[in-house]
Amino acid sequence: MNNSKIIGLKETDCAKISEKLNVLLANYSIFYQNTRGAHWNIKGNQFFTLHPKFEELYDNLVLKIDEIAERILTLGATPAHNYSDYLQVSTIKESKEVSDANKCVENILASFKVIIDLQRDLLDTTDKAGDEGTNSQMSNYITEQEKEVWMYNSYLGK
Repeated sequence: MNNSKIIGLKETDCAKISEKLNVLLANYSIFYQNTRGAHWNIKGNQFFTLHPKFEELYDNLVLKIDEIAERILTLGATPAHNYSDYLQVSTIKESKEVSDANKCVENILASFKVIIDLQRDLLDTTDKAGDEGTNSQMSNYITEQEKEVWMYNSYLGK
């Protein structure tokens, strides 16, 4: 018996949600790698502030990447795993700005905007499908990330 029947969701809904989760997974993966690049390459008088902050962020992103992939599997689909596939569907693009503090933080904020928008869209889809598991996951992510946005904006003095 497939997962959707056991967890009480329609196969068509699971397929639609999984497709959106794979787009989210792609965006998270590019966001993660951009943050790693910023962590490795940050320069200047903000190094000691941002180097550990970026590490904290990418550690958090990699956990979410795993959780999203596992949710896709739970819904009976296959998570994408190739960066070539990610680059085709991701709204977040690879960043070349990895050493200037303000540009790195601005890139992080732009990435959060994309991620949060995708998660809000998933909230609508999962609510209509009765998919409380994915809905709860996205809601928790958004709550956490809204606080991160506030903190990174505060760093920029906004």
